[in-house]
Amino acid sequence: MKARYNYRIYPQKNQIEPLAKAFGCARVVWNDALWLYKKASLQGQPTPKNVDKQVITQAKKTEERYWLSEVSNIVLQQSFRDLQQAWNNYFSSLKGERKGKKVGRPKFKKKHSRQAIRFRKGGFTVHSSSIKVAKIGHIPIVYSRPLPSAPSSVTIIKDTADRYFASFVVEINPEILPKTDKSVGIDLGLTHFAILSDGEKIENPRLHKKMLRRLKTANRRLSKAKKDSNRRKKRKLRLAKLHAKVKDSRNDFLHKLSTKLVRENQAIAIEDLNVSGLIKNRKLSRAISDAGWYSFRSLLDAKCEKYGRDCVVIDRWLQ
Repeated sequence: MKARYNYRIYPQKNQIEPLAKAFGCARVVWNDALWLYKKASLQGQPTPKNVDKQVITQAKKTEERYWLSEVSNIVLQQSFRDLQQAWNNYFSSLKGERKGKKVGRPKFKKKHSRQAIRFRKGGFTVHSSSIKVAKIGHIPIVYSRPLPSAPSSVTIIKDTADRYFASFVVEINPEILPKTDKSVGIDLGLTHFAILSDGEKIENPRLHKKMLRRLKTANRRLSKAKKDSNRRKKRKLRLAKLHAKVKDSRNDFLHKLSTKLVRENQAIAIEDLNVSGLIKNRKLSRAISDAGWYSFRSLLDAKCEKYGRDCVVIDRWLQ
């Protein structure tokens, strides 16, 4: 089975600009190709062919897009393939041919949001303390755990808090844990994050609520700064770091709890909550989003599959 292994990377000063160019060029290719797809769709025409040649090969010869040749062609081609896959997934989901949650229409990428570029084999090599990527060089990396196998691809990510990550896709073998007679049912809530069938109550950390005062202050200070000023950039980064801290703390809590439950129980039963519907309640939407119910269930499903456990989803209408 495939899994992602994420690590923090620390680009050197002379690598920041090449990375920014790669992010920008990949974003432009995505947006240009998406515009051609949307234009054809609005006009009732079939999906155009050879779009990659229009937005990459031919675009490099124009005055408006000549700078596309300054970055690795692997990044540009992969950006187009990712859009192509996202577009196909959207229509497959509409027709009911794709399993799982409905997939939305691909959106245009923004300059100031999360940035990402992807490299396939041939565009990167992994070393003991760095990762070498095409036209950028060796980027220092900190391995929190060893890679289980040779990665098939790597995604270089820059988040809104100005942190850089390398996300590897690797093949792993399921780790079948020793069987146990224990099983547990989980009732998710807001007063307590979870109440287990054995009576144990898991406290809700309410991480966003604890940080809410600082977030509001940072947001208010950001709104008072002049547009495009250095002060506004600093305050925007400050706000992004606070949000990143909340997100990291929530992920840490959910990972630890899901791992504990999967290791201790052979079967886990959890209710099929309509989270997207519950969030529409304006009085509870913030608290529900803060809890991270959907992420918790996704982690349980993935870890049960990895460790050979059974995850049973109970219909919410079952009496």
